[in-house]
Amino acid sequence: MAILRFRAIEAAQNRHEQTVTPPASKISDYFGVNVFDRKTMKAYLSPSSFKKLEAAIEKGEKIDGSLADTVASAMKSWAIERGATHFTHWFHPLRGSTAEKHDSFFRLDSEGRAIEEFKGTTLVQQEPDASSFPNGGIRNTFEARGYSAWDPSSPAFLVESGGGKTLCIPSIFVAYTGEALDTKAPLLKSLELLSKSASAVCRFFDKNVTKVTATLGIEQEFFLIDKALYMARPDLMLSGRTLFGHSPARGQQLEDHYFGSIPARIKAFMQDFEIEALKLGIPITTHHNEVAPAQFECAPVFEEVNVAIDHNMLLMDTMSRVADRHNFRVLFHEKPFQGVNGSGKHNNWSMQTNTGKNLLSPTNKPKDNLQFLAFFVNTIKAVHVYSDLLRASIASDANEYRLGANEAPPAIISVFIGEQLTRVLEELENNATVQIGKGDNMYMKLGIDKIPPILLDNTDRNRTSPFAFTGNKFEFRAVGSSANSALPMTTLNTIVANQLQVFHTEVEAAVEKGEKLELAIINILRRYITESKAIRFEGNNYSEEWKQEAQKRGLSNYRSTYDALQAAMSEHCKEVFVKNGIFTEVEMEARHEIQLEKYAQQIQIESRLLGDLAMNNIVPSAIAYQQRLLETISQMRQIGLESETEVMVDTVRRIAKHVTLITHKVKAMINARKDANALDVAESAKAYSQIIKPYFDEIRYSIDKLELLIDDELWKMPKYRELLFIR
Repeated sequence: MAILRFRAIEAAQNRHEQTVTPPASKISDYFGVNVFDRKTMKAYLSPSSFKKLEAAIEKGEKIDGSLADTVASAMKSWAIERGATHFTHWFHPLRGSTAEKHDSFFRLDSEGRAIEEFKGTTLVQQEPDASSFPNGGIRNTFEARGYSAWDPSSPAFLVESGGGKTLCIPSIFVAYTGEALDTKAPLLKSLELLSKSASAVCRFFDKNVTKVTATLGIEQEFFLIDKALYMARPDLMLSGRTLFGHSPARGQQLEDHYFGSIPARIKAFMQDFEIEALKLGIPITTHHNEVAPAQFECAPVFEEVNVAIDHNMLLMDTMSRVADRHNFRVLFHEKPFQGVNGSGKHNNWSMQTNTGKNLLSPTNKPKDNLQFLAFFVNTIKAVHVYSDLLRASIASDANEYRLGANEAPPAIISVFIGEQLTRVLEELENNATVQIGKGDNMYMKLGIDKIPPILLDNTDRNRTSPFAFTGNKFEFRAVGSSANSALPMTTLNTIVANQLQVFHTEVEAAVEKGEKLELAIINILRRYITESKAIRFEGNNYSEEWKQEAQKRGLSNYRSTYDALQAAMSEHCKEVFVKNGIFTEVEMEARHEIQLEKYAQQIQIESRLLGDLAMNNIVPSAIAYQQRLLETISQMRQIGLESETEVMVDTVRRIAKHVTLITHKVKAMINARKDANALDVAESAKAYSQIIKPYFDEIRYSIDKLELLIDDELWKMPKYRELLFIR
């Protein structure tokens, strides 16, 4: 009997919910208590030092040595008062997760006495070993030096883990030679670029705009399974997803899990991780059941993009740590279970001026709505021109299983804006004036009285669209649930900023020729609407008809990560990053190599896992059951029941067929893997994508058929029916 499996099931069934007690009766009493935020800075710094630090955060002004020492001393005092013993520069290397090297505040002074010390030079910069982080050939692995540098725009925080507390300082990470080895450094550059480009366009409408901040709200989907069952599935433990498993009789077809009552054990876990997140200043406000069994979602309110991404990475880490004490495992893989929905990370993006205006929110003022249209249309135009870059920014082996799987946005990048705004753009394309009618509701008219007014903010959502306008923001729905959102947001910031620069130049040129500003803006927007019409789609993105229509429109459809990454290295795509100073040519080549290598390595890991589990687990179980059947058949024939053995004989044949297929396919896959490993990075990734990965479905098909044939007691690992329904 498969003892491990049944012990895991028994352990899962015996779980009991834990009682979670908030640190205070009101969230407002403990929100941000573990964050060195502006309120805390103000309490620990002198007024003059606080003012200088605030200017550095808001305006990017230089932090001199004296201010760094003052801030470091304040941080140390605050952290130690709260029980911290160590500090770390917390950064985002190119492997996808975060990194940290902990150092103690403890030092020995010149007389050998124990003291706590934290200097400004240490706050501003550290030198962690960079040799084993992905670098894409930028440097030799024996050259270890790399630098982490403090990012003052994202507040420091305390992490409570393992009975201790650590001061974490958000940082960028660069090579000794100056190239960025992380995702934060280019993100910060893209935010500065977007602010400058968007501010210049804003000043066509409001001379008081000096800064534009990109905002982001990240909805996080995830699966939750019992820890004991997780530990009994090596494929889940080592690859993040199940490499085989027959669909249970009941999955998500009844649609009873979505927004359903949250089970008590899960509610306790959610309450616990939300308390920890709120203490870390993560403004999480929403949680609910998602579509698939054991799938859930949580979401915070909007924040500045850099902080929102830091908070999302910290949130995932917090969820994983808290899940462990509730005997759960959180699965962030985009497609951990076949046959039910996968998980995404919906990035809700907008822009806000220093005067407090959301640039993607229409108002009841003609001038403001023309400004809204300028940013709205330019964003759509940017997505049309650089759709390949957006597709590549969300490409990964895990997301490849989700995109286009009839439960997630497809691999074809398109923009949904809704019927109302479609009519607005169609009318603007053919008319030259914009007027606003006032009333109880907010309306937009386009200069012709016989056209009925169009009610803004009356746009339904299209959950099949990868890039949808949802009232006052664009929702980039195609980002994967395990991804760091920095690359998608760096890409979006950069392409929109670049397009705004083009728009600004064209408007100024038209005005210099004597054209009135408003008319110049409208005429250019009309042309952009026509030029980018192909990217707009209001229908069902899952349909086969859309794939055919997209091809007619000239839109790309990169189903594989390999194809998407290769397309993103065209001169057209590289140029927008290089000319705007986001990446150098060297950095782009390095990141491309890292992504290809990671893609191939993930498939390699899954291939090795699948082969090992098939030959060392599944096939032996099948042969053992086959032997039982043969013994039974032999015994029945000895007593004259030969005709009654036909069903068992057929089962033996079917088992033998699948065992033979699995054995041959695994051997062929291993040989193909050996060939792929001898190739260079790009060709190896191509081989893993096009030659090795197709074996997965073929081998899985036979394994899943065996699951239905073999005695349940001989099946060693938890099945979908046990994994997906938490007790």
